[in-house]
Amino acid sequence: MTINCAGKLVDLSTPKIMGILNVTPDSFYDGGVHNSDKKILKHVEKMLNDGAVFIDIGAYSSRPNGINVDENEELNRVVPALELVINKFPETIISIDTFRSKVAETCLNSGASIINDVSAGEMDKKMMEIVGKYNVPYVMMHMKGNPQNMIKKTNYDDMLKEIIKYFSKKINQAVSYKINDMIIDPGFGFAKDLKQNYNLLSNMDLLKILEKPIMVGISRKSMIYQSLKTNAKESLNGTTVLNTVSLIKGASILRVHDVKEANECIKLINALNKQG
Repeated sequence: MTINCAGKLVDLSTPKIMGILNVTPDSFYDGGVHNSDKKILKHVEKMLNDGAVFIDIGAYSSRPNGINVDENEELNRVVPALELVINKFPETIISIDTFRSKVAETCLNSGASIINDVSAGEMDKKMMEIVGKYNVPYVMMHMKGNPQNMIKKTNYDDMLKEIIKYFSKKINQAVSYKINDMIIDPGFGFAKDLKQNYNLLSNMDLLKILEKPIMVGISRKSMIYQSLKTNAKESLNGTTVLNTVSLIKGASILRVHDVKEANECIKLINALNKQG
């Protein structure tokens, strides 16, 4: 199972890591931390050295009740960071975390290779057209509503069935736009309460029926620190545990803040699988 990232074939039969670079002031864990060129480059260099294959740059916080910023502000945040990373680390495969087609197209023209869309085209109907035009991998996440109202949209008759139906529809839609490489993200924490998040993780292997790589982003999320009665800062150990479970359940990509620890999870699971 491979994806084509600007001519670079990435084999996902062995899980890979997507390191997170937030250039927002209000992200739930590291908002405002990477607020200078020096800090951005230092963080990216560390993630690459620790084993990240992809760097995911986000300039719009999609946390629950996150502040909505306009398109121009998102562009003003993300483009300089993208160009900075590309200039310093030109071989890096960069993903852009955005639901806006204009942001996606601008970044693809500036050197990005993947689009990571929390709304799977629901919040901008032109997104799939742009992704298909540039023929790049497309991460489609499951979410109901938007970051500002999703916590009120946790009612499901059968959550797993609805998620599979949602992705089946999105995959067919993406095919119609000639998108070749699709990655599905179950959307932990997006329109799902604590119990639903664990139900989803417990049954995530059911998503294999869709025959697409699965990306999991649970790094330091509230489903961890609420269960442990702690906070995001103290959630690394819990993140490592659930990243391991995610790999066992079929994750092909781990989207994380802490690359070194996630890479160790992958190495140990690979060692375990070799004995199977």
